[in-house]
Amino acid sequence: MSSQGSREEKRAKLKVISDKLGEYTQEGTLYEKLADNKVFCYSCGHRCRIADGLAGVCKVRFNQDGNLYVPWGYVAGLQCDPIEKKPFFHAMPGTDALSFGMLGCDLHCDYCQNWITSQVLRDPNAVAPARIISPEQMLDMAERENASTITSTYNEPLITSEWAVSIFKQAKARGFLTSYVSNGNGTPEVLDYLRPWVDLYKVDLKSFRDKHYRELGGLLSNVLETIQGLKARGFWLEIVTLVIPDFNDSLEELREMAEFLVSVDPFIPWHLTAFHSDYKMMDRDSTNIATLLKAAEVGREVGLKYVYIGNAPGRVGGWENTWCHNCNELLIERYAYHIKQIRLKAGRCPKCQIEIPGRWSSPRFKLDYQIDNNHGDIRRLRF
Repeated sequence: MSSQGSREEKRAKLKVISDKLGEYTQEGTLYEKLADNKVFCYSCGHRCRIADGLAGVCKVRFNQDGNLYVPWGYVAGLQCDPIEKKPFFHAMPGTDALSFGMLGCDLHCDYCQNWITSQVLRDPNAVAPARIISPEQMLDMAERENASTITSTYNEPLITSEWAVSIFKQAKARGFLTSYVSNGNGTPEVLDYLRPWVDLYKVDLKSFRDKHYRELGGLLSNVLETIQGLKARGFWLEIVTLVIPDFNDSLEELREMAEFLVSVDPFIPWHLTAFHSDYKMMDRDSTNIATLLKAAEVGREVGLKYVYIGNAPGRVGGWENTWCHNCNELLIERYAYHIKQIRLKAGRCPKCQIEIPGRWSSPRFKLDYQIDNNHGDIRRLRF
């Protein structure tokens, strides 16, 4: 078969998927109408101006007859995960997050671990079936699973914010916390829209070089402004950097990231996670443990109070644990996603009594629980 024929087949397959997903939409909120039946979408940092009959960069928000239609009424991934897997280390430790995702993304990272959902409209090899579901059905599942939090994740949640908010409004009425796991390519408008309904927000800070962000389809400045905007608006914020060899693993670049985070708030938890080859980035080794340890030391040196290493359980000393920023007392002991003990007392250090930044309770999970379980098997406990 000719390469031209192969390309045509791929385009035809992607069009079938796009047309099918177009059935599961509703008119959006995060946009303005423009002249000539165009629309201006501000759900993400691309700020697409979309002509009638076309879609934005994300490929899931599209203009039909001068109205912007957005994903609605389905999930492509749905399961209960440990909240530490998101990762949130300063929010409801030892509990589960009912995690859902849709399809599509506004970036195209070659190392994406969720590419079968995020790249389904760009890559014909990405296949993820959609499941029709209502917010009520999802929240009933969360209650059965004794989850503390409802999380929009797996694909980029900013581009499906209207659907997430429709779920989160009901979730908060039923006592759940809510969260986003996001690339941070946001806008002030979408952060204002989300603020009443989203409690926790994790941002992937993928690099501190604009060149690298452009390779992924974004701009560094958008992500930095989003991080600042999240903190200014009062979201609980945690940052993750996947440390990738020969991409963002120089100590100079990692130091610049840490210095930026300190300038926003030295109490922002920073998770440094180990890379493994995935999707299209199969040409390099996993992150060296020594690099992760040096990066964590750099974060601590420049003034970050809570630095963690992930994806390397049992190999990074105490960097999986939470220690008091004032007296260095052990507060939460972890092994990967397992909680071995929680020693917080009413959100405070049990030794020096200083308040520890985080979200340690919710309407469904009351404050002040202490657990010492060496097997980490605490997922079914209701505090």
